[in-house]
Amino acid sequence: MTKQFGGFTALDDVSIRVRPGTMHALLGENGAGKSTLVKCVMGFQPPTRGSTVIDGREVAIDSPRAAQALGVGMVYQHFTLVPSLTAAENLVIARAGGPRVIDWRRERARLDAFLAGTPFAVPLDKPVARLAAGEKQKLEILKQLYLDQRLLILDEPTSVLTPAEADEMLGLLRGMTDAGRLTVLMITHKFREVTAFCEEVSVLRRGRYAGGGLVADLARADMAAMMIGAATLPTVGQRIGEPRRTVPVLSLRGVAAPDLSGRKQVRIDALDVFPGEIVGIAGISGNGQKELVEVLAGQRARTEGQVLVAGAPYAGTRGEAQARGVRCIPEEPLRNACVPRMSVTENLAFRIFDRTAEGGRRSWLDRGFMRDHARRLIDAYGIKTASPEAEIATLSGGNVQRAVLARELAGTVRLLITANPCFGLDFAVVADIRSQIVAARNQGTAVLLISEDLDELLELSDRILVMSEGRITYETPGAVADAHVIGSHMAGH
Repeated sequence: MTKQFGGFTALDDVSIRVRPGTMHALLGENGAGKSTLVKCVMGFQPPTRGSTVIDGREVAIDSPRAAQALGVGMVYQHFTLVPSLTAAENLVIARAGGPRVIDWRRERARLDAFLAGTPFAVPLDKPVARLAAGEKQKLEILKQLYLDQRLLILDEPTSVLTPAEADEMLGLLRGMTDAGRLTVLMITHKFREVTAFCEEVSVLRRGRYAGGGLVADLARADMAAMMIGAATLPTVGQRIGEPRRTVPVLSLRGVAAPDLSGRKQVRIDALDVFPGEIVGIAGISGNGQKELVEVLAGQRARTEGQVLVAGAPYAGTRGEAQARGVRCIPEEPLRNACVPRMSVTENLAFRIFDRTAEGGRRSWLDRGFMRDHARRLIDAYGIKTASPEAEIATLSGGNVQRAVLARELAGTVRLLITANPCFGLDFAVVADIRSQIVAARNQGTAVLLISEDLDELLELSDRILVMSEGRITYETPGAVADAHVIGSHMAGH
């Protein structure tokens, strides 16, 4: 399969074979060509050259409906269900050529017979909006099975699930493949899922096939080396020393704020972060983590409670952040921590444009000082940019994240607040950014790390807290943290 967009080759003569009755993993960093490959297979995009062969016969797939007719279905990273309809209604409307008037007695009998032959259990009469994330993902899979799809393509299917939900779902799918009832091609970035559930793996790198084989014959390091094309893999630095549990850098007491809907409250009764400590906040997306970051960044007004930094009240103003060494790396930094049309130099100067080299006030812009500052950070953090004067929006996601991290870690940092700092980034960039966070912690910075990646929290955190329904519901030392116990609390159990 080859796919070109003008002069850019997104896929370059890629060939993979998925054996029937297997779970096959598709690995690769961002931009490796995984999404382009499956879009060509599903008929979203026509390949420039190449072909798809099903059951030994070359087939023409020019649309997702044509793929469906051949028994090929796809479960996307984000849900495609109608929230206001019940699970049963979502299944019935997915069927092509459905009746104009639905005979529900007949349809329920058909659905009951179908569900009796699957290992998945979903409440059919409950609106999708009231289903848990794991139930929604099961329903997405059931929808494809209901359409009699024999090959399922899964795009990061566990990104919204707790560890227990992910293991249950993938275990059920593996049981179906072992029974010869299904074949699965799964795009994932989690090596644990590959080694635990998949039999074969194919790896793409920069649009080309980089290797693969039986999972049993490959170590994680082998797969990672194929992904990044390096014999020496980047590693995350070790946490050194113990947190200084004297006076906390950050303290929250009885803090309450409206959630994104405005109908509920996020409430933090007590939270402390000490010098030289990484406190990780785990939780399924939408349980108050975003609002917590916005309160600490001064972007969301609290209705109750007190936030203290270095023992004094803190409202998140720029002056307070400068004076007390508070830095914040929010989600989606290009949208929420940068001005896209401004240059890399200007974005890197947001903390210092009105300061002299000695830290005094400046009333005019010193462009030379800003350029020197930018060059130092670009070199120190390996930010890849065509020029310091290029718009920051022209950088890759990983380099935008590097730029924001460089800006926020420059100077004296007493408190670092960061939300999903590695979401969607490449393997090598992830290791680099995590190393920078650990290095800041080792130098005495207090770090509040909010992440939906439980593996990241387990690797980096000295303590892990769980947020569920807008509240902190569980706490454990990082050294003895149990992923399944944490996952149970994330699910509200």
